[in-house]
Amino acid sequence: MYLPLAALVTLIATFAYRSGRIIKHNILSIPDLPEGYYQGGDWKEKCNIVADEGSHTLKYCEDMTFWDHFDAQGALEERLILMGCDPNRKAWNTVMGPLRDPEPRGYLWLYSATSHGSPQPVSLDNYPEAHDFHPLGLEIYPSHAGDSSNLFIINHARAGTTIEQFTLNPASPTHAVWVRTLTSPYFVSPNALALTSPTSFYVSNDHLMTRRLPSPFGHVLPLIESVGGLPLSWLSHISVEESTENDGEITLNHTFAAFGVSFANGVAISPSGTELALSGTSMGEVYFYKRDPSTNKLTYAHTVPVPFFNDNVMYDDSGALIVTGHPHFPSLIAVAANKTGAVSSSWSVSISPLHMEVASPSFALREYDMRAPLSASKLSPATMNYEVETLFQSNGTAFQTSCTTLRDAETGILYMIGLYEEGLMVCTP
Repeated sequence: MYLPLAALVTLIATFAYRSGRIIKHNILSIPDLPEGYYQGGDWKEKCNIVADEGSHTLKYCEDMTFWDHFDAQGALEERLILMGCDPNRKAWNTVMGPLRDPEPRGYLWLYSATSHGSPQPVSLDNYPEAHDFHPLGLEIYPSHAGDSSNLFIINHARAGTTIEQFTLNPASPTHAVWVRTLTSPYFVSPNALALTSPTSFYVSNDHLMTRRLPSPFGHVLPLIESVGGLPLSWLSHISVEESTENDGEITLNHTFAAFGVSFANGVAISPSGTELALSGTSMGEVYFYKRDPSTNKLTYAHTVPVPFFNDNVMYDDSGALIVTGHPHFPSLIAVAANKTGAVSSSWSVSISPLHMEVASPSFALREYDMRAPLSASKLSPATMNYEVETLFQSNGTAFQTSCTTLRDAETGILYMIGLYEEGLMVCTP
């Protein structure tokens, strides 16, 4: 009789110890965020929404990435932004639900970070007519001296999640030419990608128990895994090897790169290639790993807490990590469920290494990020290795459901998209 009770008490105590901070600040209470705050100035003057006023399909975008064009000498000629958007996300979302209608396809959009013209839709040339297209994580390899780039997009199709491979050429950047669909039993719940070569990448799997499970398990178990912070997800490394003898037949080489993560989400590799960052969304933490570029082996290094449920992560050219997420989980669920009047807040921070020879334990108890209306230090403790600073925050008035932010370190311009928001927000310094 006492053994089950002791086990239950231990389980509850462990859960409270591991998840108490994020439950208190980001589930049980709504963070007191301003209408808008932008680190680079007045958000009403500096931040503008770039949208598709015609078809309104540049909306509900989950991920975006820079597509850099370098000349033969290695100098940057042009920088474009690719965005994967799915206006049907409220009817088909294999991460949060529902799984009601997978029929309408999502879209791929292109925006120039160099010329800042109008966004352009990207056609999916040669894409199979019967294929679904519900883009989540995506990444493209840079173009060198006009060469085509490989683009990989996670596709949450109705029958199962796949990874679609395309090529894009700078001469016709609005035409993505489909190459193949990658499938694997290891693609349980792919979420985000980070390329290690033109034909290899890390991919996060955010859940072991997914919404695709039969009812009622698909409604209950993923939520328990998410809110409970169960460390059941992982990061893999995949290399695509094409046979020269068997008419283009391919082999996917799979290795596990990191285990035991709670909701493994966004993943990114530093400009040096020697560091990898991985979002642990359920715990509101970013995990940093040392990376061996020759083997792709990872060694855990540090954990940095953030003041929200972190979604995607992106390094800028300076090596700072840009982390974006959702400050209040119940509000995000309400927006996804299309509740009348529901609004979900936004928050993006930068994480930069602290170069200090000596740091006392009391240093981790300090206040930080004091320029922001709601300091990150009010919701998450400091660390001795990294500095966290707010780039943008909003209660949903200025911009809602933020999930990915890019920062061009050369121009200082910030780009943000929202999981259930329309348009690309562009903030100039």
